[in-house]
Amino acid sequence: MFNKDYYNEIKNELINNEIYKKVKDYSKNRSDLNTYYNVGKLLSEAGKHYGEGIIKNYSVKLTKELGKGYSVRTLKYMRNFYSFQKGQHTAAQLSWSHYIELLPLKDSNIINYYISICKSQNISRDELRKRIKSKEYERLDDKTKNKLIKKEETNVSDFIKNPIVIKNKNNVNIDELSEKALKELILENIEDFMHELGDGFTYVGNEYKIRIGDRYHYIDLLLFNYIYNSFVVIELKVTELKASYIGQIQEYVNYIDKNIKLDMQNKTIGVIILRKNNKFVMEYCTDNRILAKEYALS
Repeated sequence: MFNKDYYNEIKNELINNEIYKKVKDYSKNRSDLNTYYNVGKLLSEAGKHYGEGIIKNYSVKLTKELGKGYSVRTLKYMRNFYSFQKGQHTAAQLSWSHYIELLPLKDSNIINYYISICKSQNISRDELRKRIKSKEYERLDDKTKNKLIKKEETNVSDFIKNPIVIKNKNNVNIDELSEKALKELILENIEDFMHELGDGFTYVGNEYKIRIGDRYHYIDLLLFNYIYNSFVVIELKVTELKASYIGQIQEYVNYIDKNIKLDMQNKTIGVIILRKNNKFVMEYCTDNRILAKEYALS
């Protein structure tokens, strides 16, 4: 038997939301989220009284009376949305379609991470789906994850992924990739590459010319992060990490700090992006400005 009170409350919530969206288009997203939260709460309570099968019964009736859009899967999303949002402030910057991408995730820390970047970076549903698929959160190091959980202060290096995923539209064989070809792949999709490093990056230049002593050197990529107010030197290598790479990028970082960085800006970060890291070599690098990250082609 249907419980008329639960069912009619759910039905009225959904009908009122459809009416509201037609009249108040500018705030329909908030109406959607409030409605689906309330419906989710009612479904949760009804399930406790009548069992899991009540959702299927309600889905059949709602579809018959209101039309498409109320499948069992959708109603379960509403119930899960209520369970997740219970006691939390709903992020108005996210649409229902954003939450549809988030709700299948099981770990609340992962969900909170993606909610945060949706709010701070104003990313679309499609972009969110792409980032979840790329396992962006999983590619952060454990120290960064702990900082996010504890809501501690972060820095520019925390959000650089490992591995950094680089688009490979030309299907270049990773074993045959040269440093020049790697750079070309990055420059073809520079915005995606900067997103892999984190938020707030802007492009300064490639093959950036500097003079150390009586010799000219060329920095593979020079970026600036306006959130953390610091330059970021990127060096590209297609081999395993070597100690000489660290010495090279330290020179470049020191040059930027001495000759280009302004007094009000933070110290420059150096990132070596390479085929394979060598943690033994990194153990002897005491310069915390220098990072080594692997790359992968997609």
